Amino acid sequence: MANSSAIALRSRKSGQVLTLFAVVLPVVLLPVAAYAIDATTVAGREAGLQAATAQAAETAAQRLDVAAIRSSGAFTVDPAAARLVAYQMLAEEEPGASIDSYLATGTEVTVVTREPVSLPFSVFARTVSLRARATARLVPGYDIPS
Repeated sequence: MANSSAIALRSRKSGQVLTLFAVVLPVVLLPVAAYAIDATTVAGREAGLQAATAQAAETAAQRLDVAAIRSSGAFTVDPAAARLVAYQMLAEEEPGASIDSYLATGTEVTVVTREPVSLPFSVFARTVSLRARATARLVPGYDIPS
């Protein structure tokens, strides 16, 4: 008789665990897994946007203003050529991104970009807007970007 009551007690405990698991899985574990996937997606896209922004700024900073060099001997960035190159580089590297602001003064180029990212599981929001900023400087005698 003691043996049959131990079996009945054991089967009730396993039923309780199954019920607890059935409640915990959809309420806690699935949203945590969805958040982890969304966070990974955002982190990957943010790294890509930052790299593309830095590449656009570095490439734009390499556009010399030849007229300024000939007239005064000063190294400066050609703002119009640098702007065009920055837009082209960003379009090649991150087609979904856009340039929010662009500034070319003297030897520096600053590019600020934005990219909307749709989240696969949208736990808290359907889309997030990522931003990146990069500044590059033209330096005479500098051959290889870091």
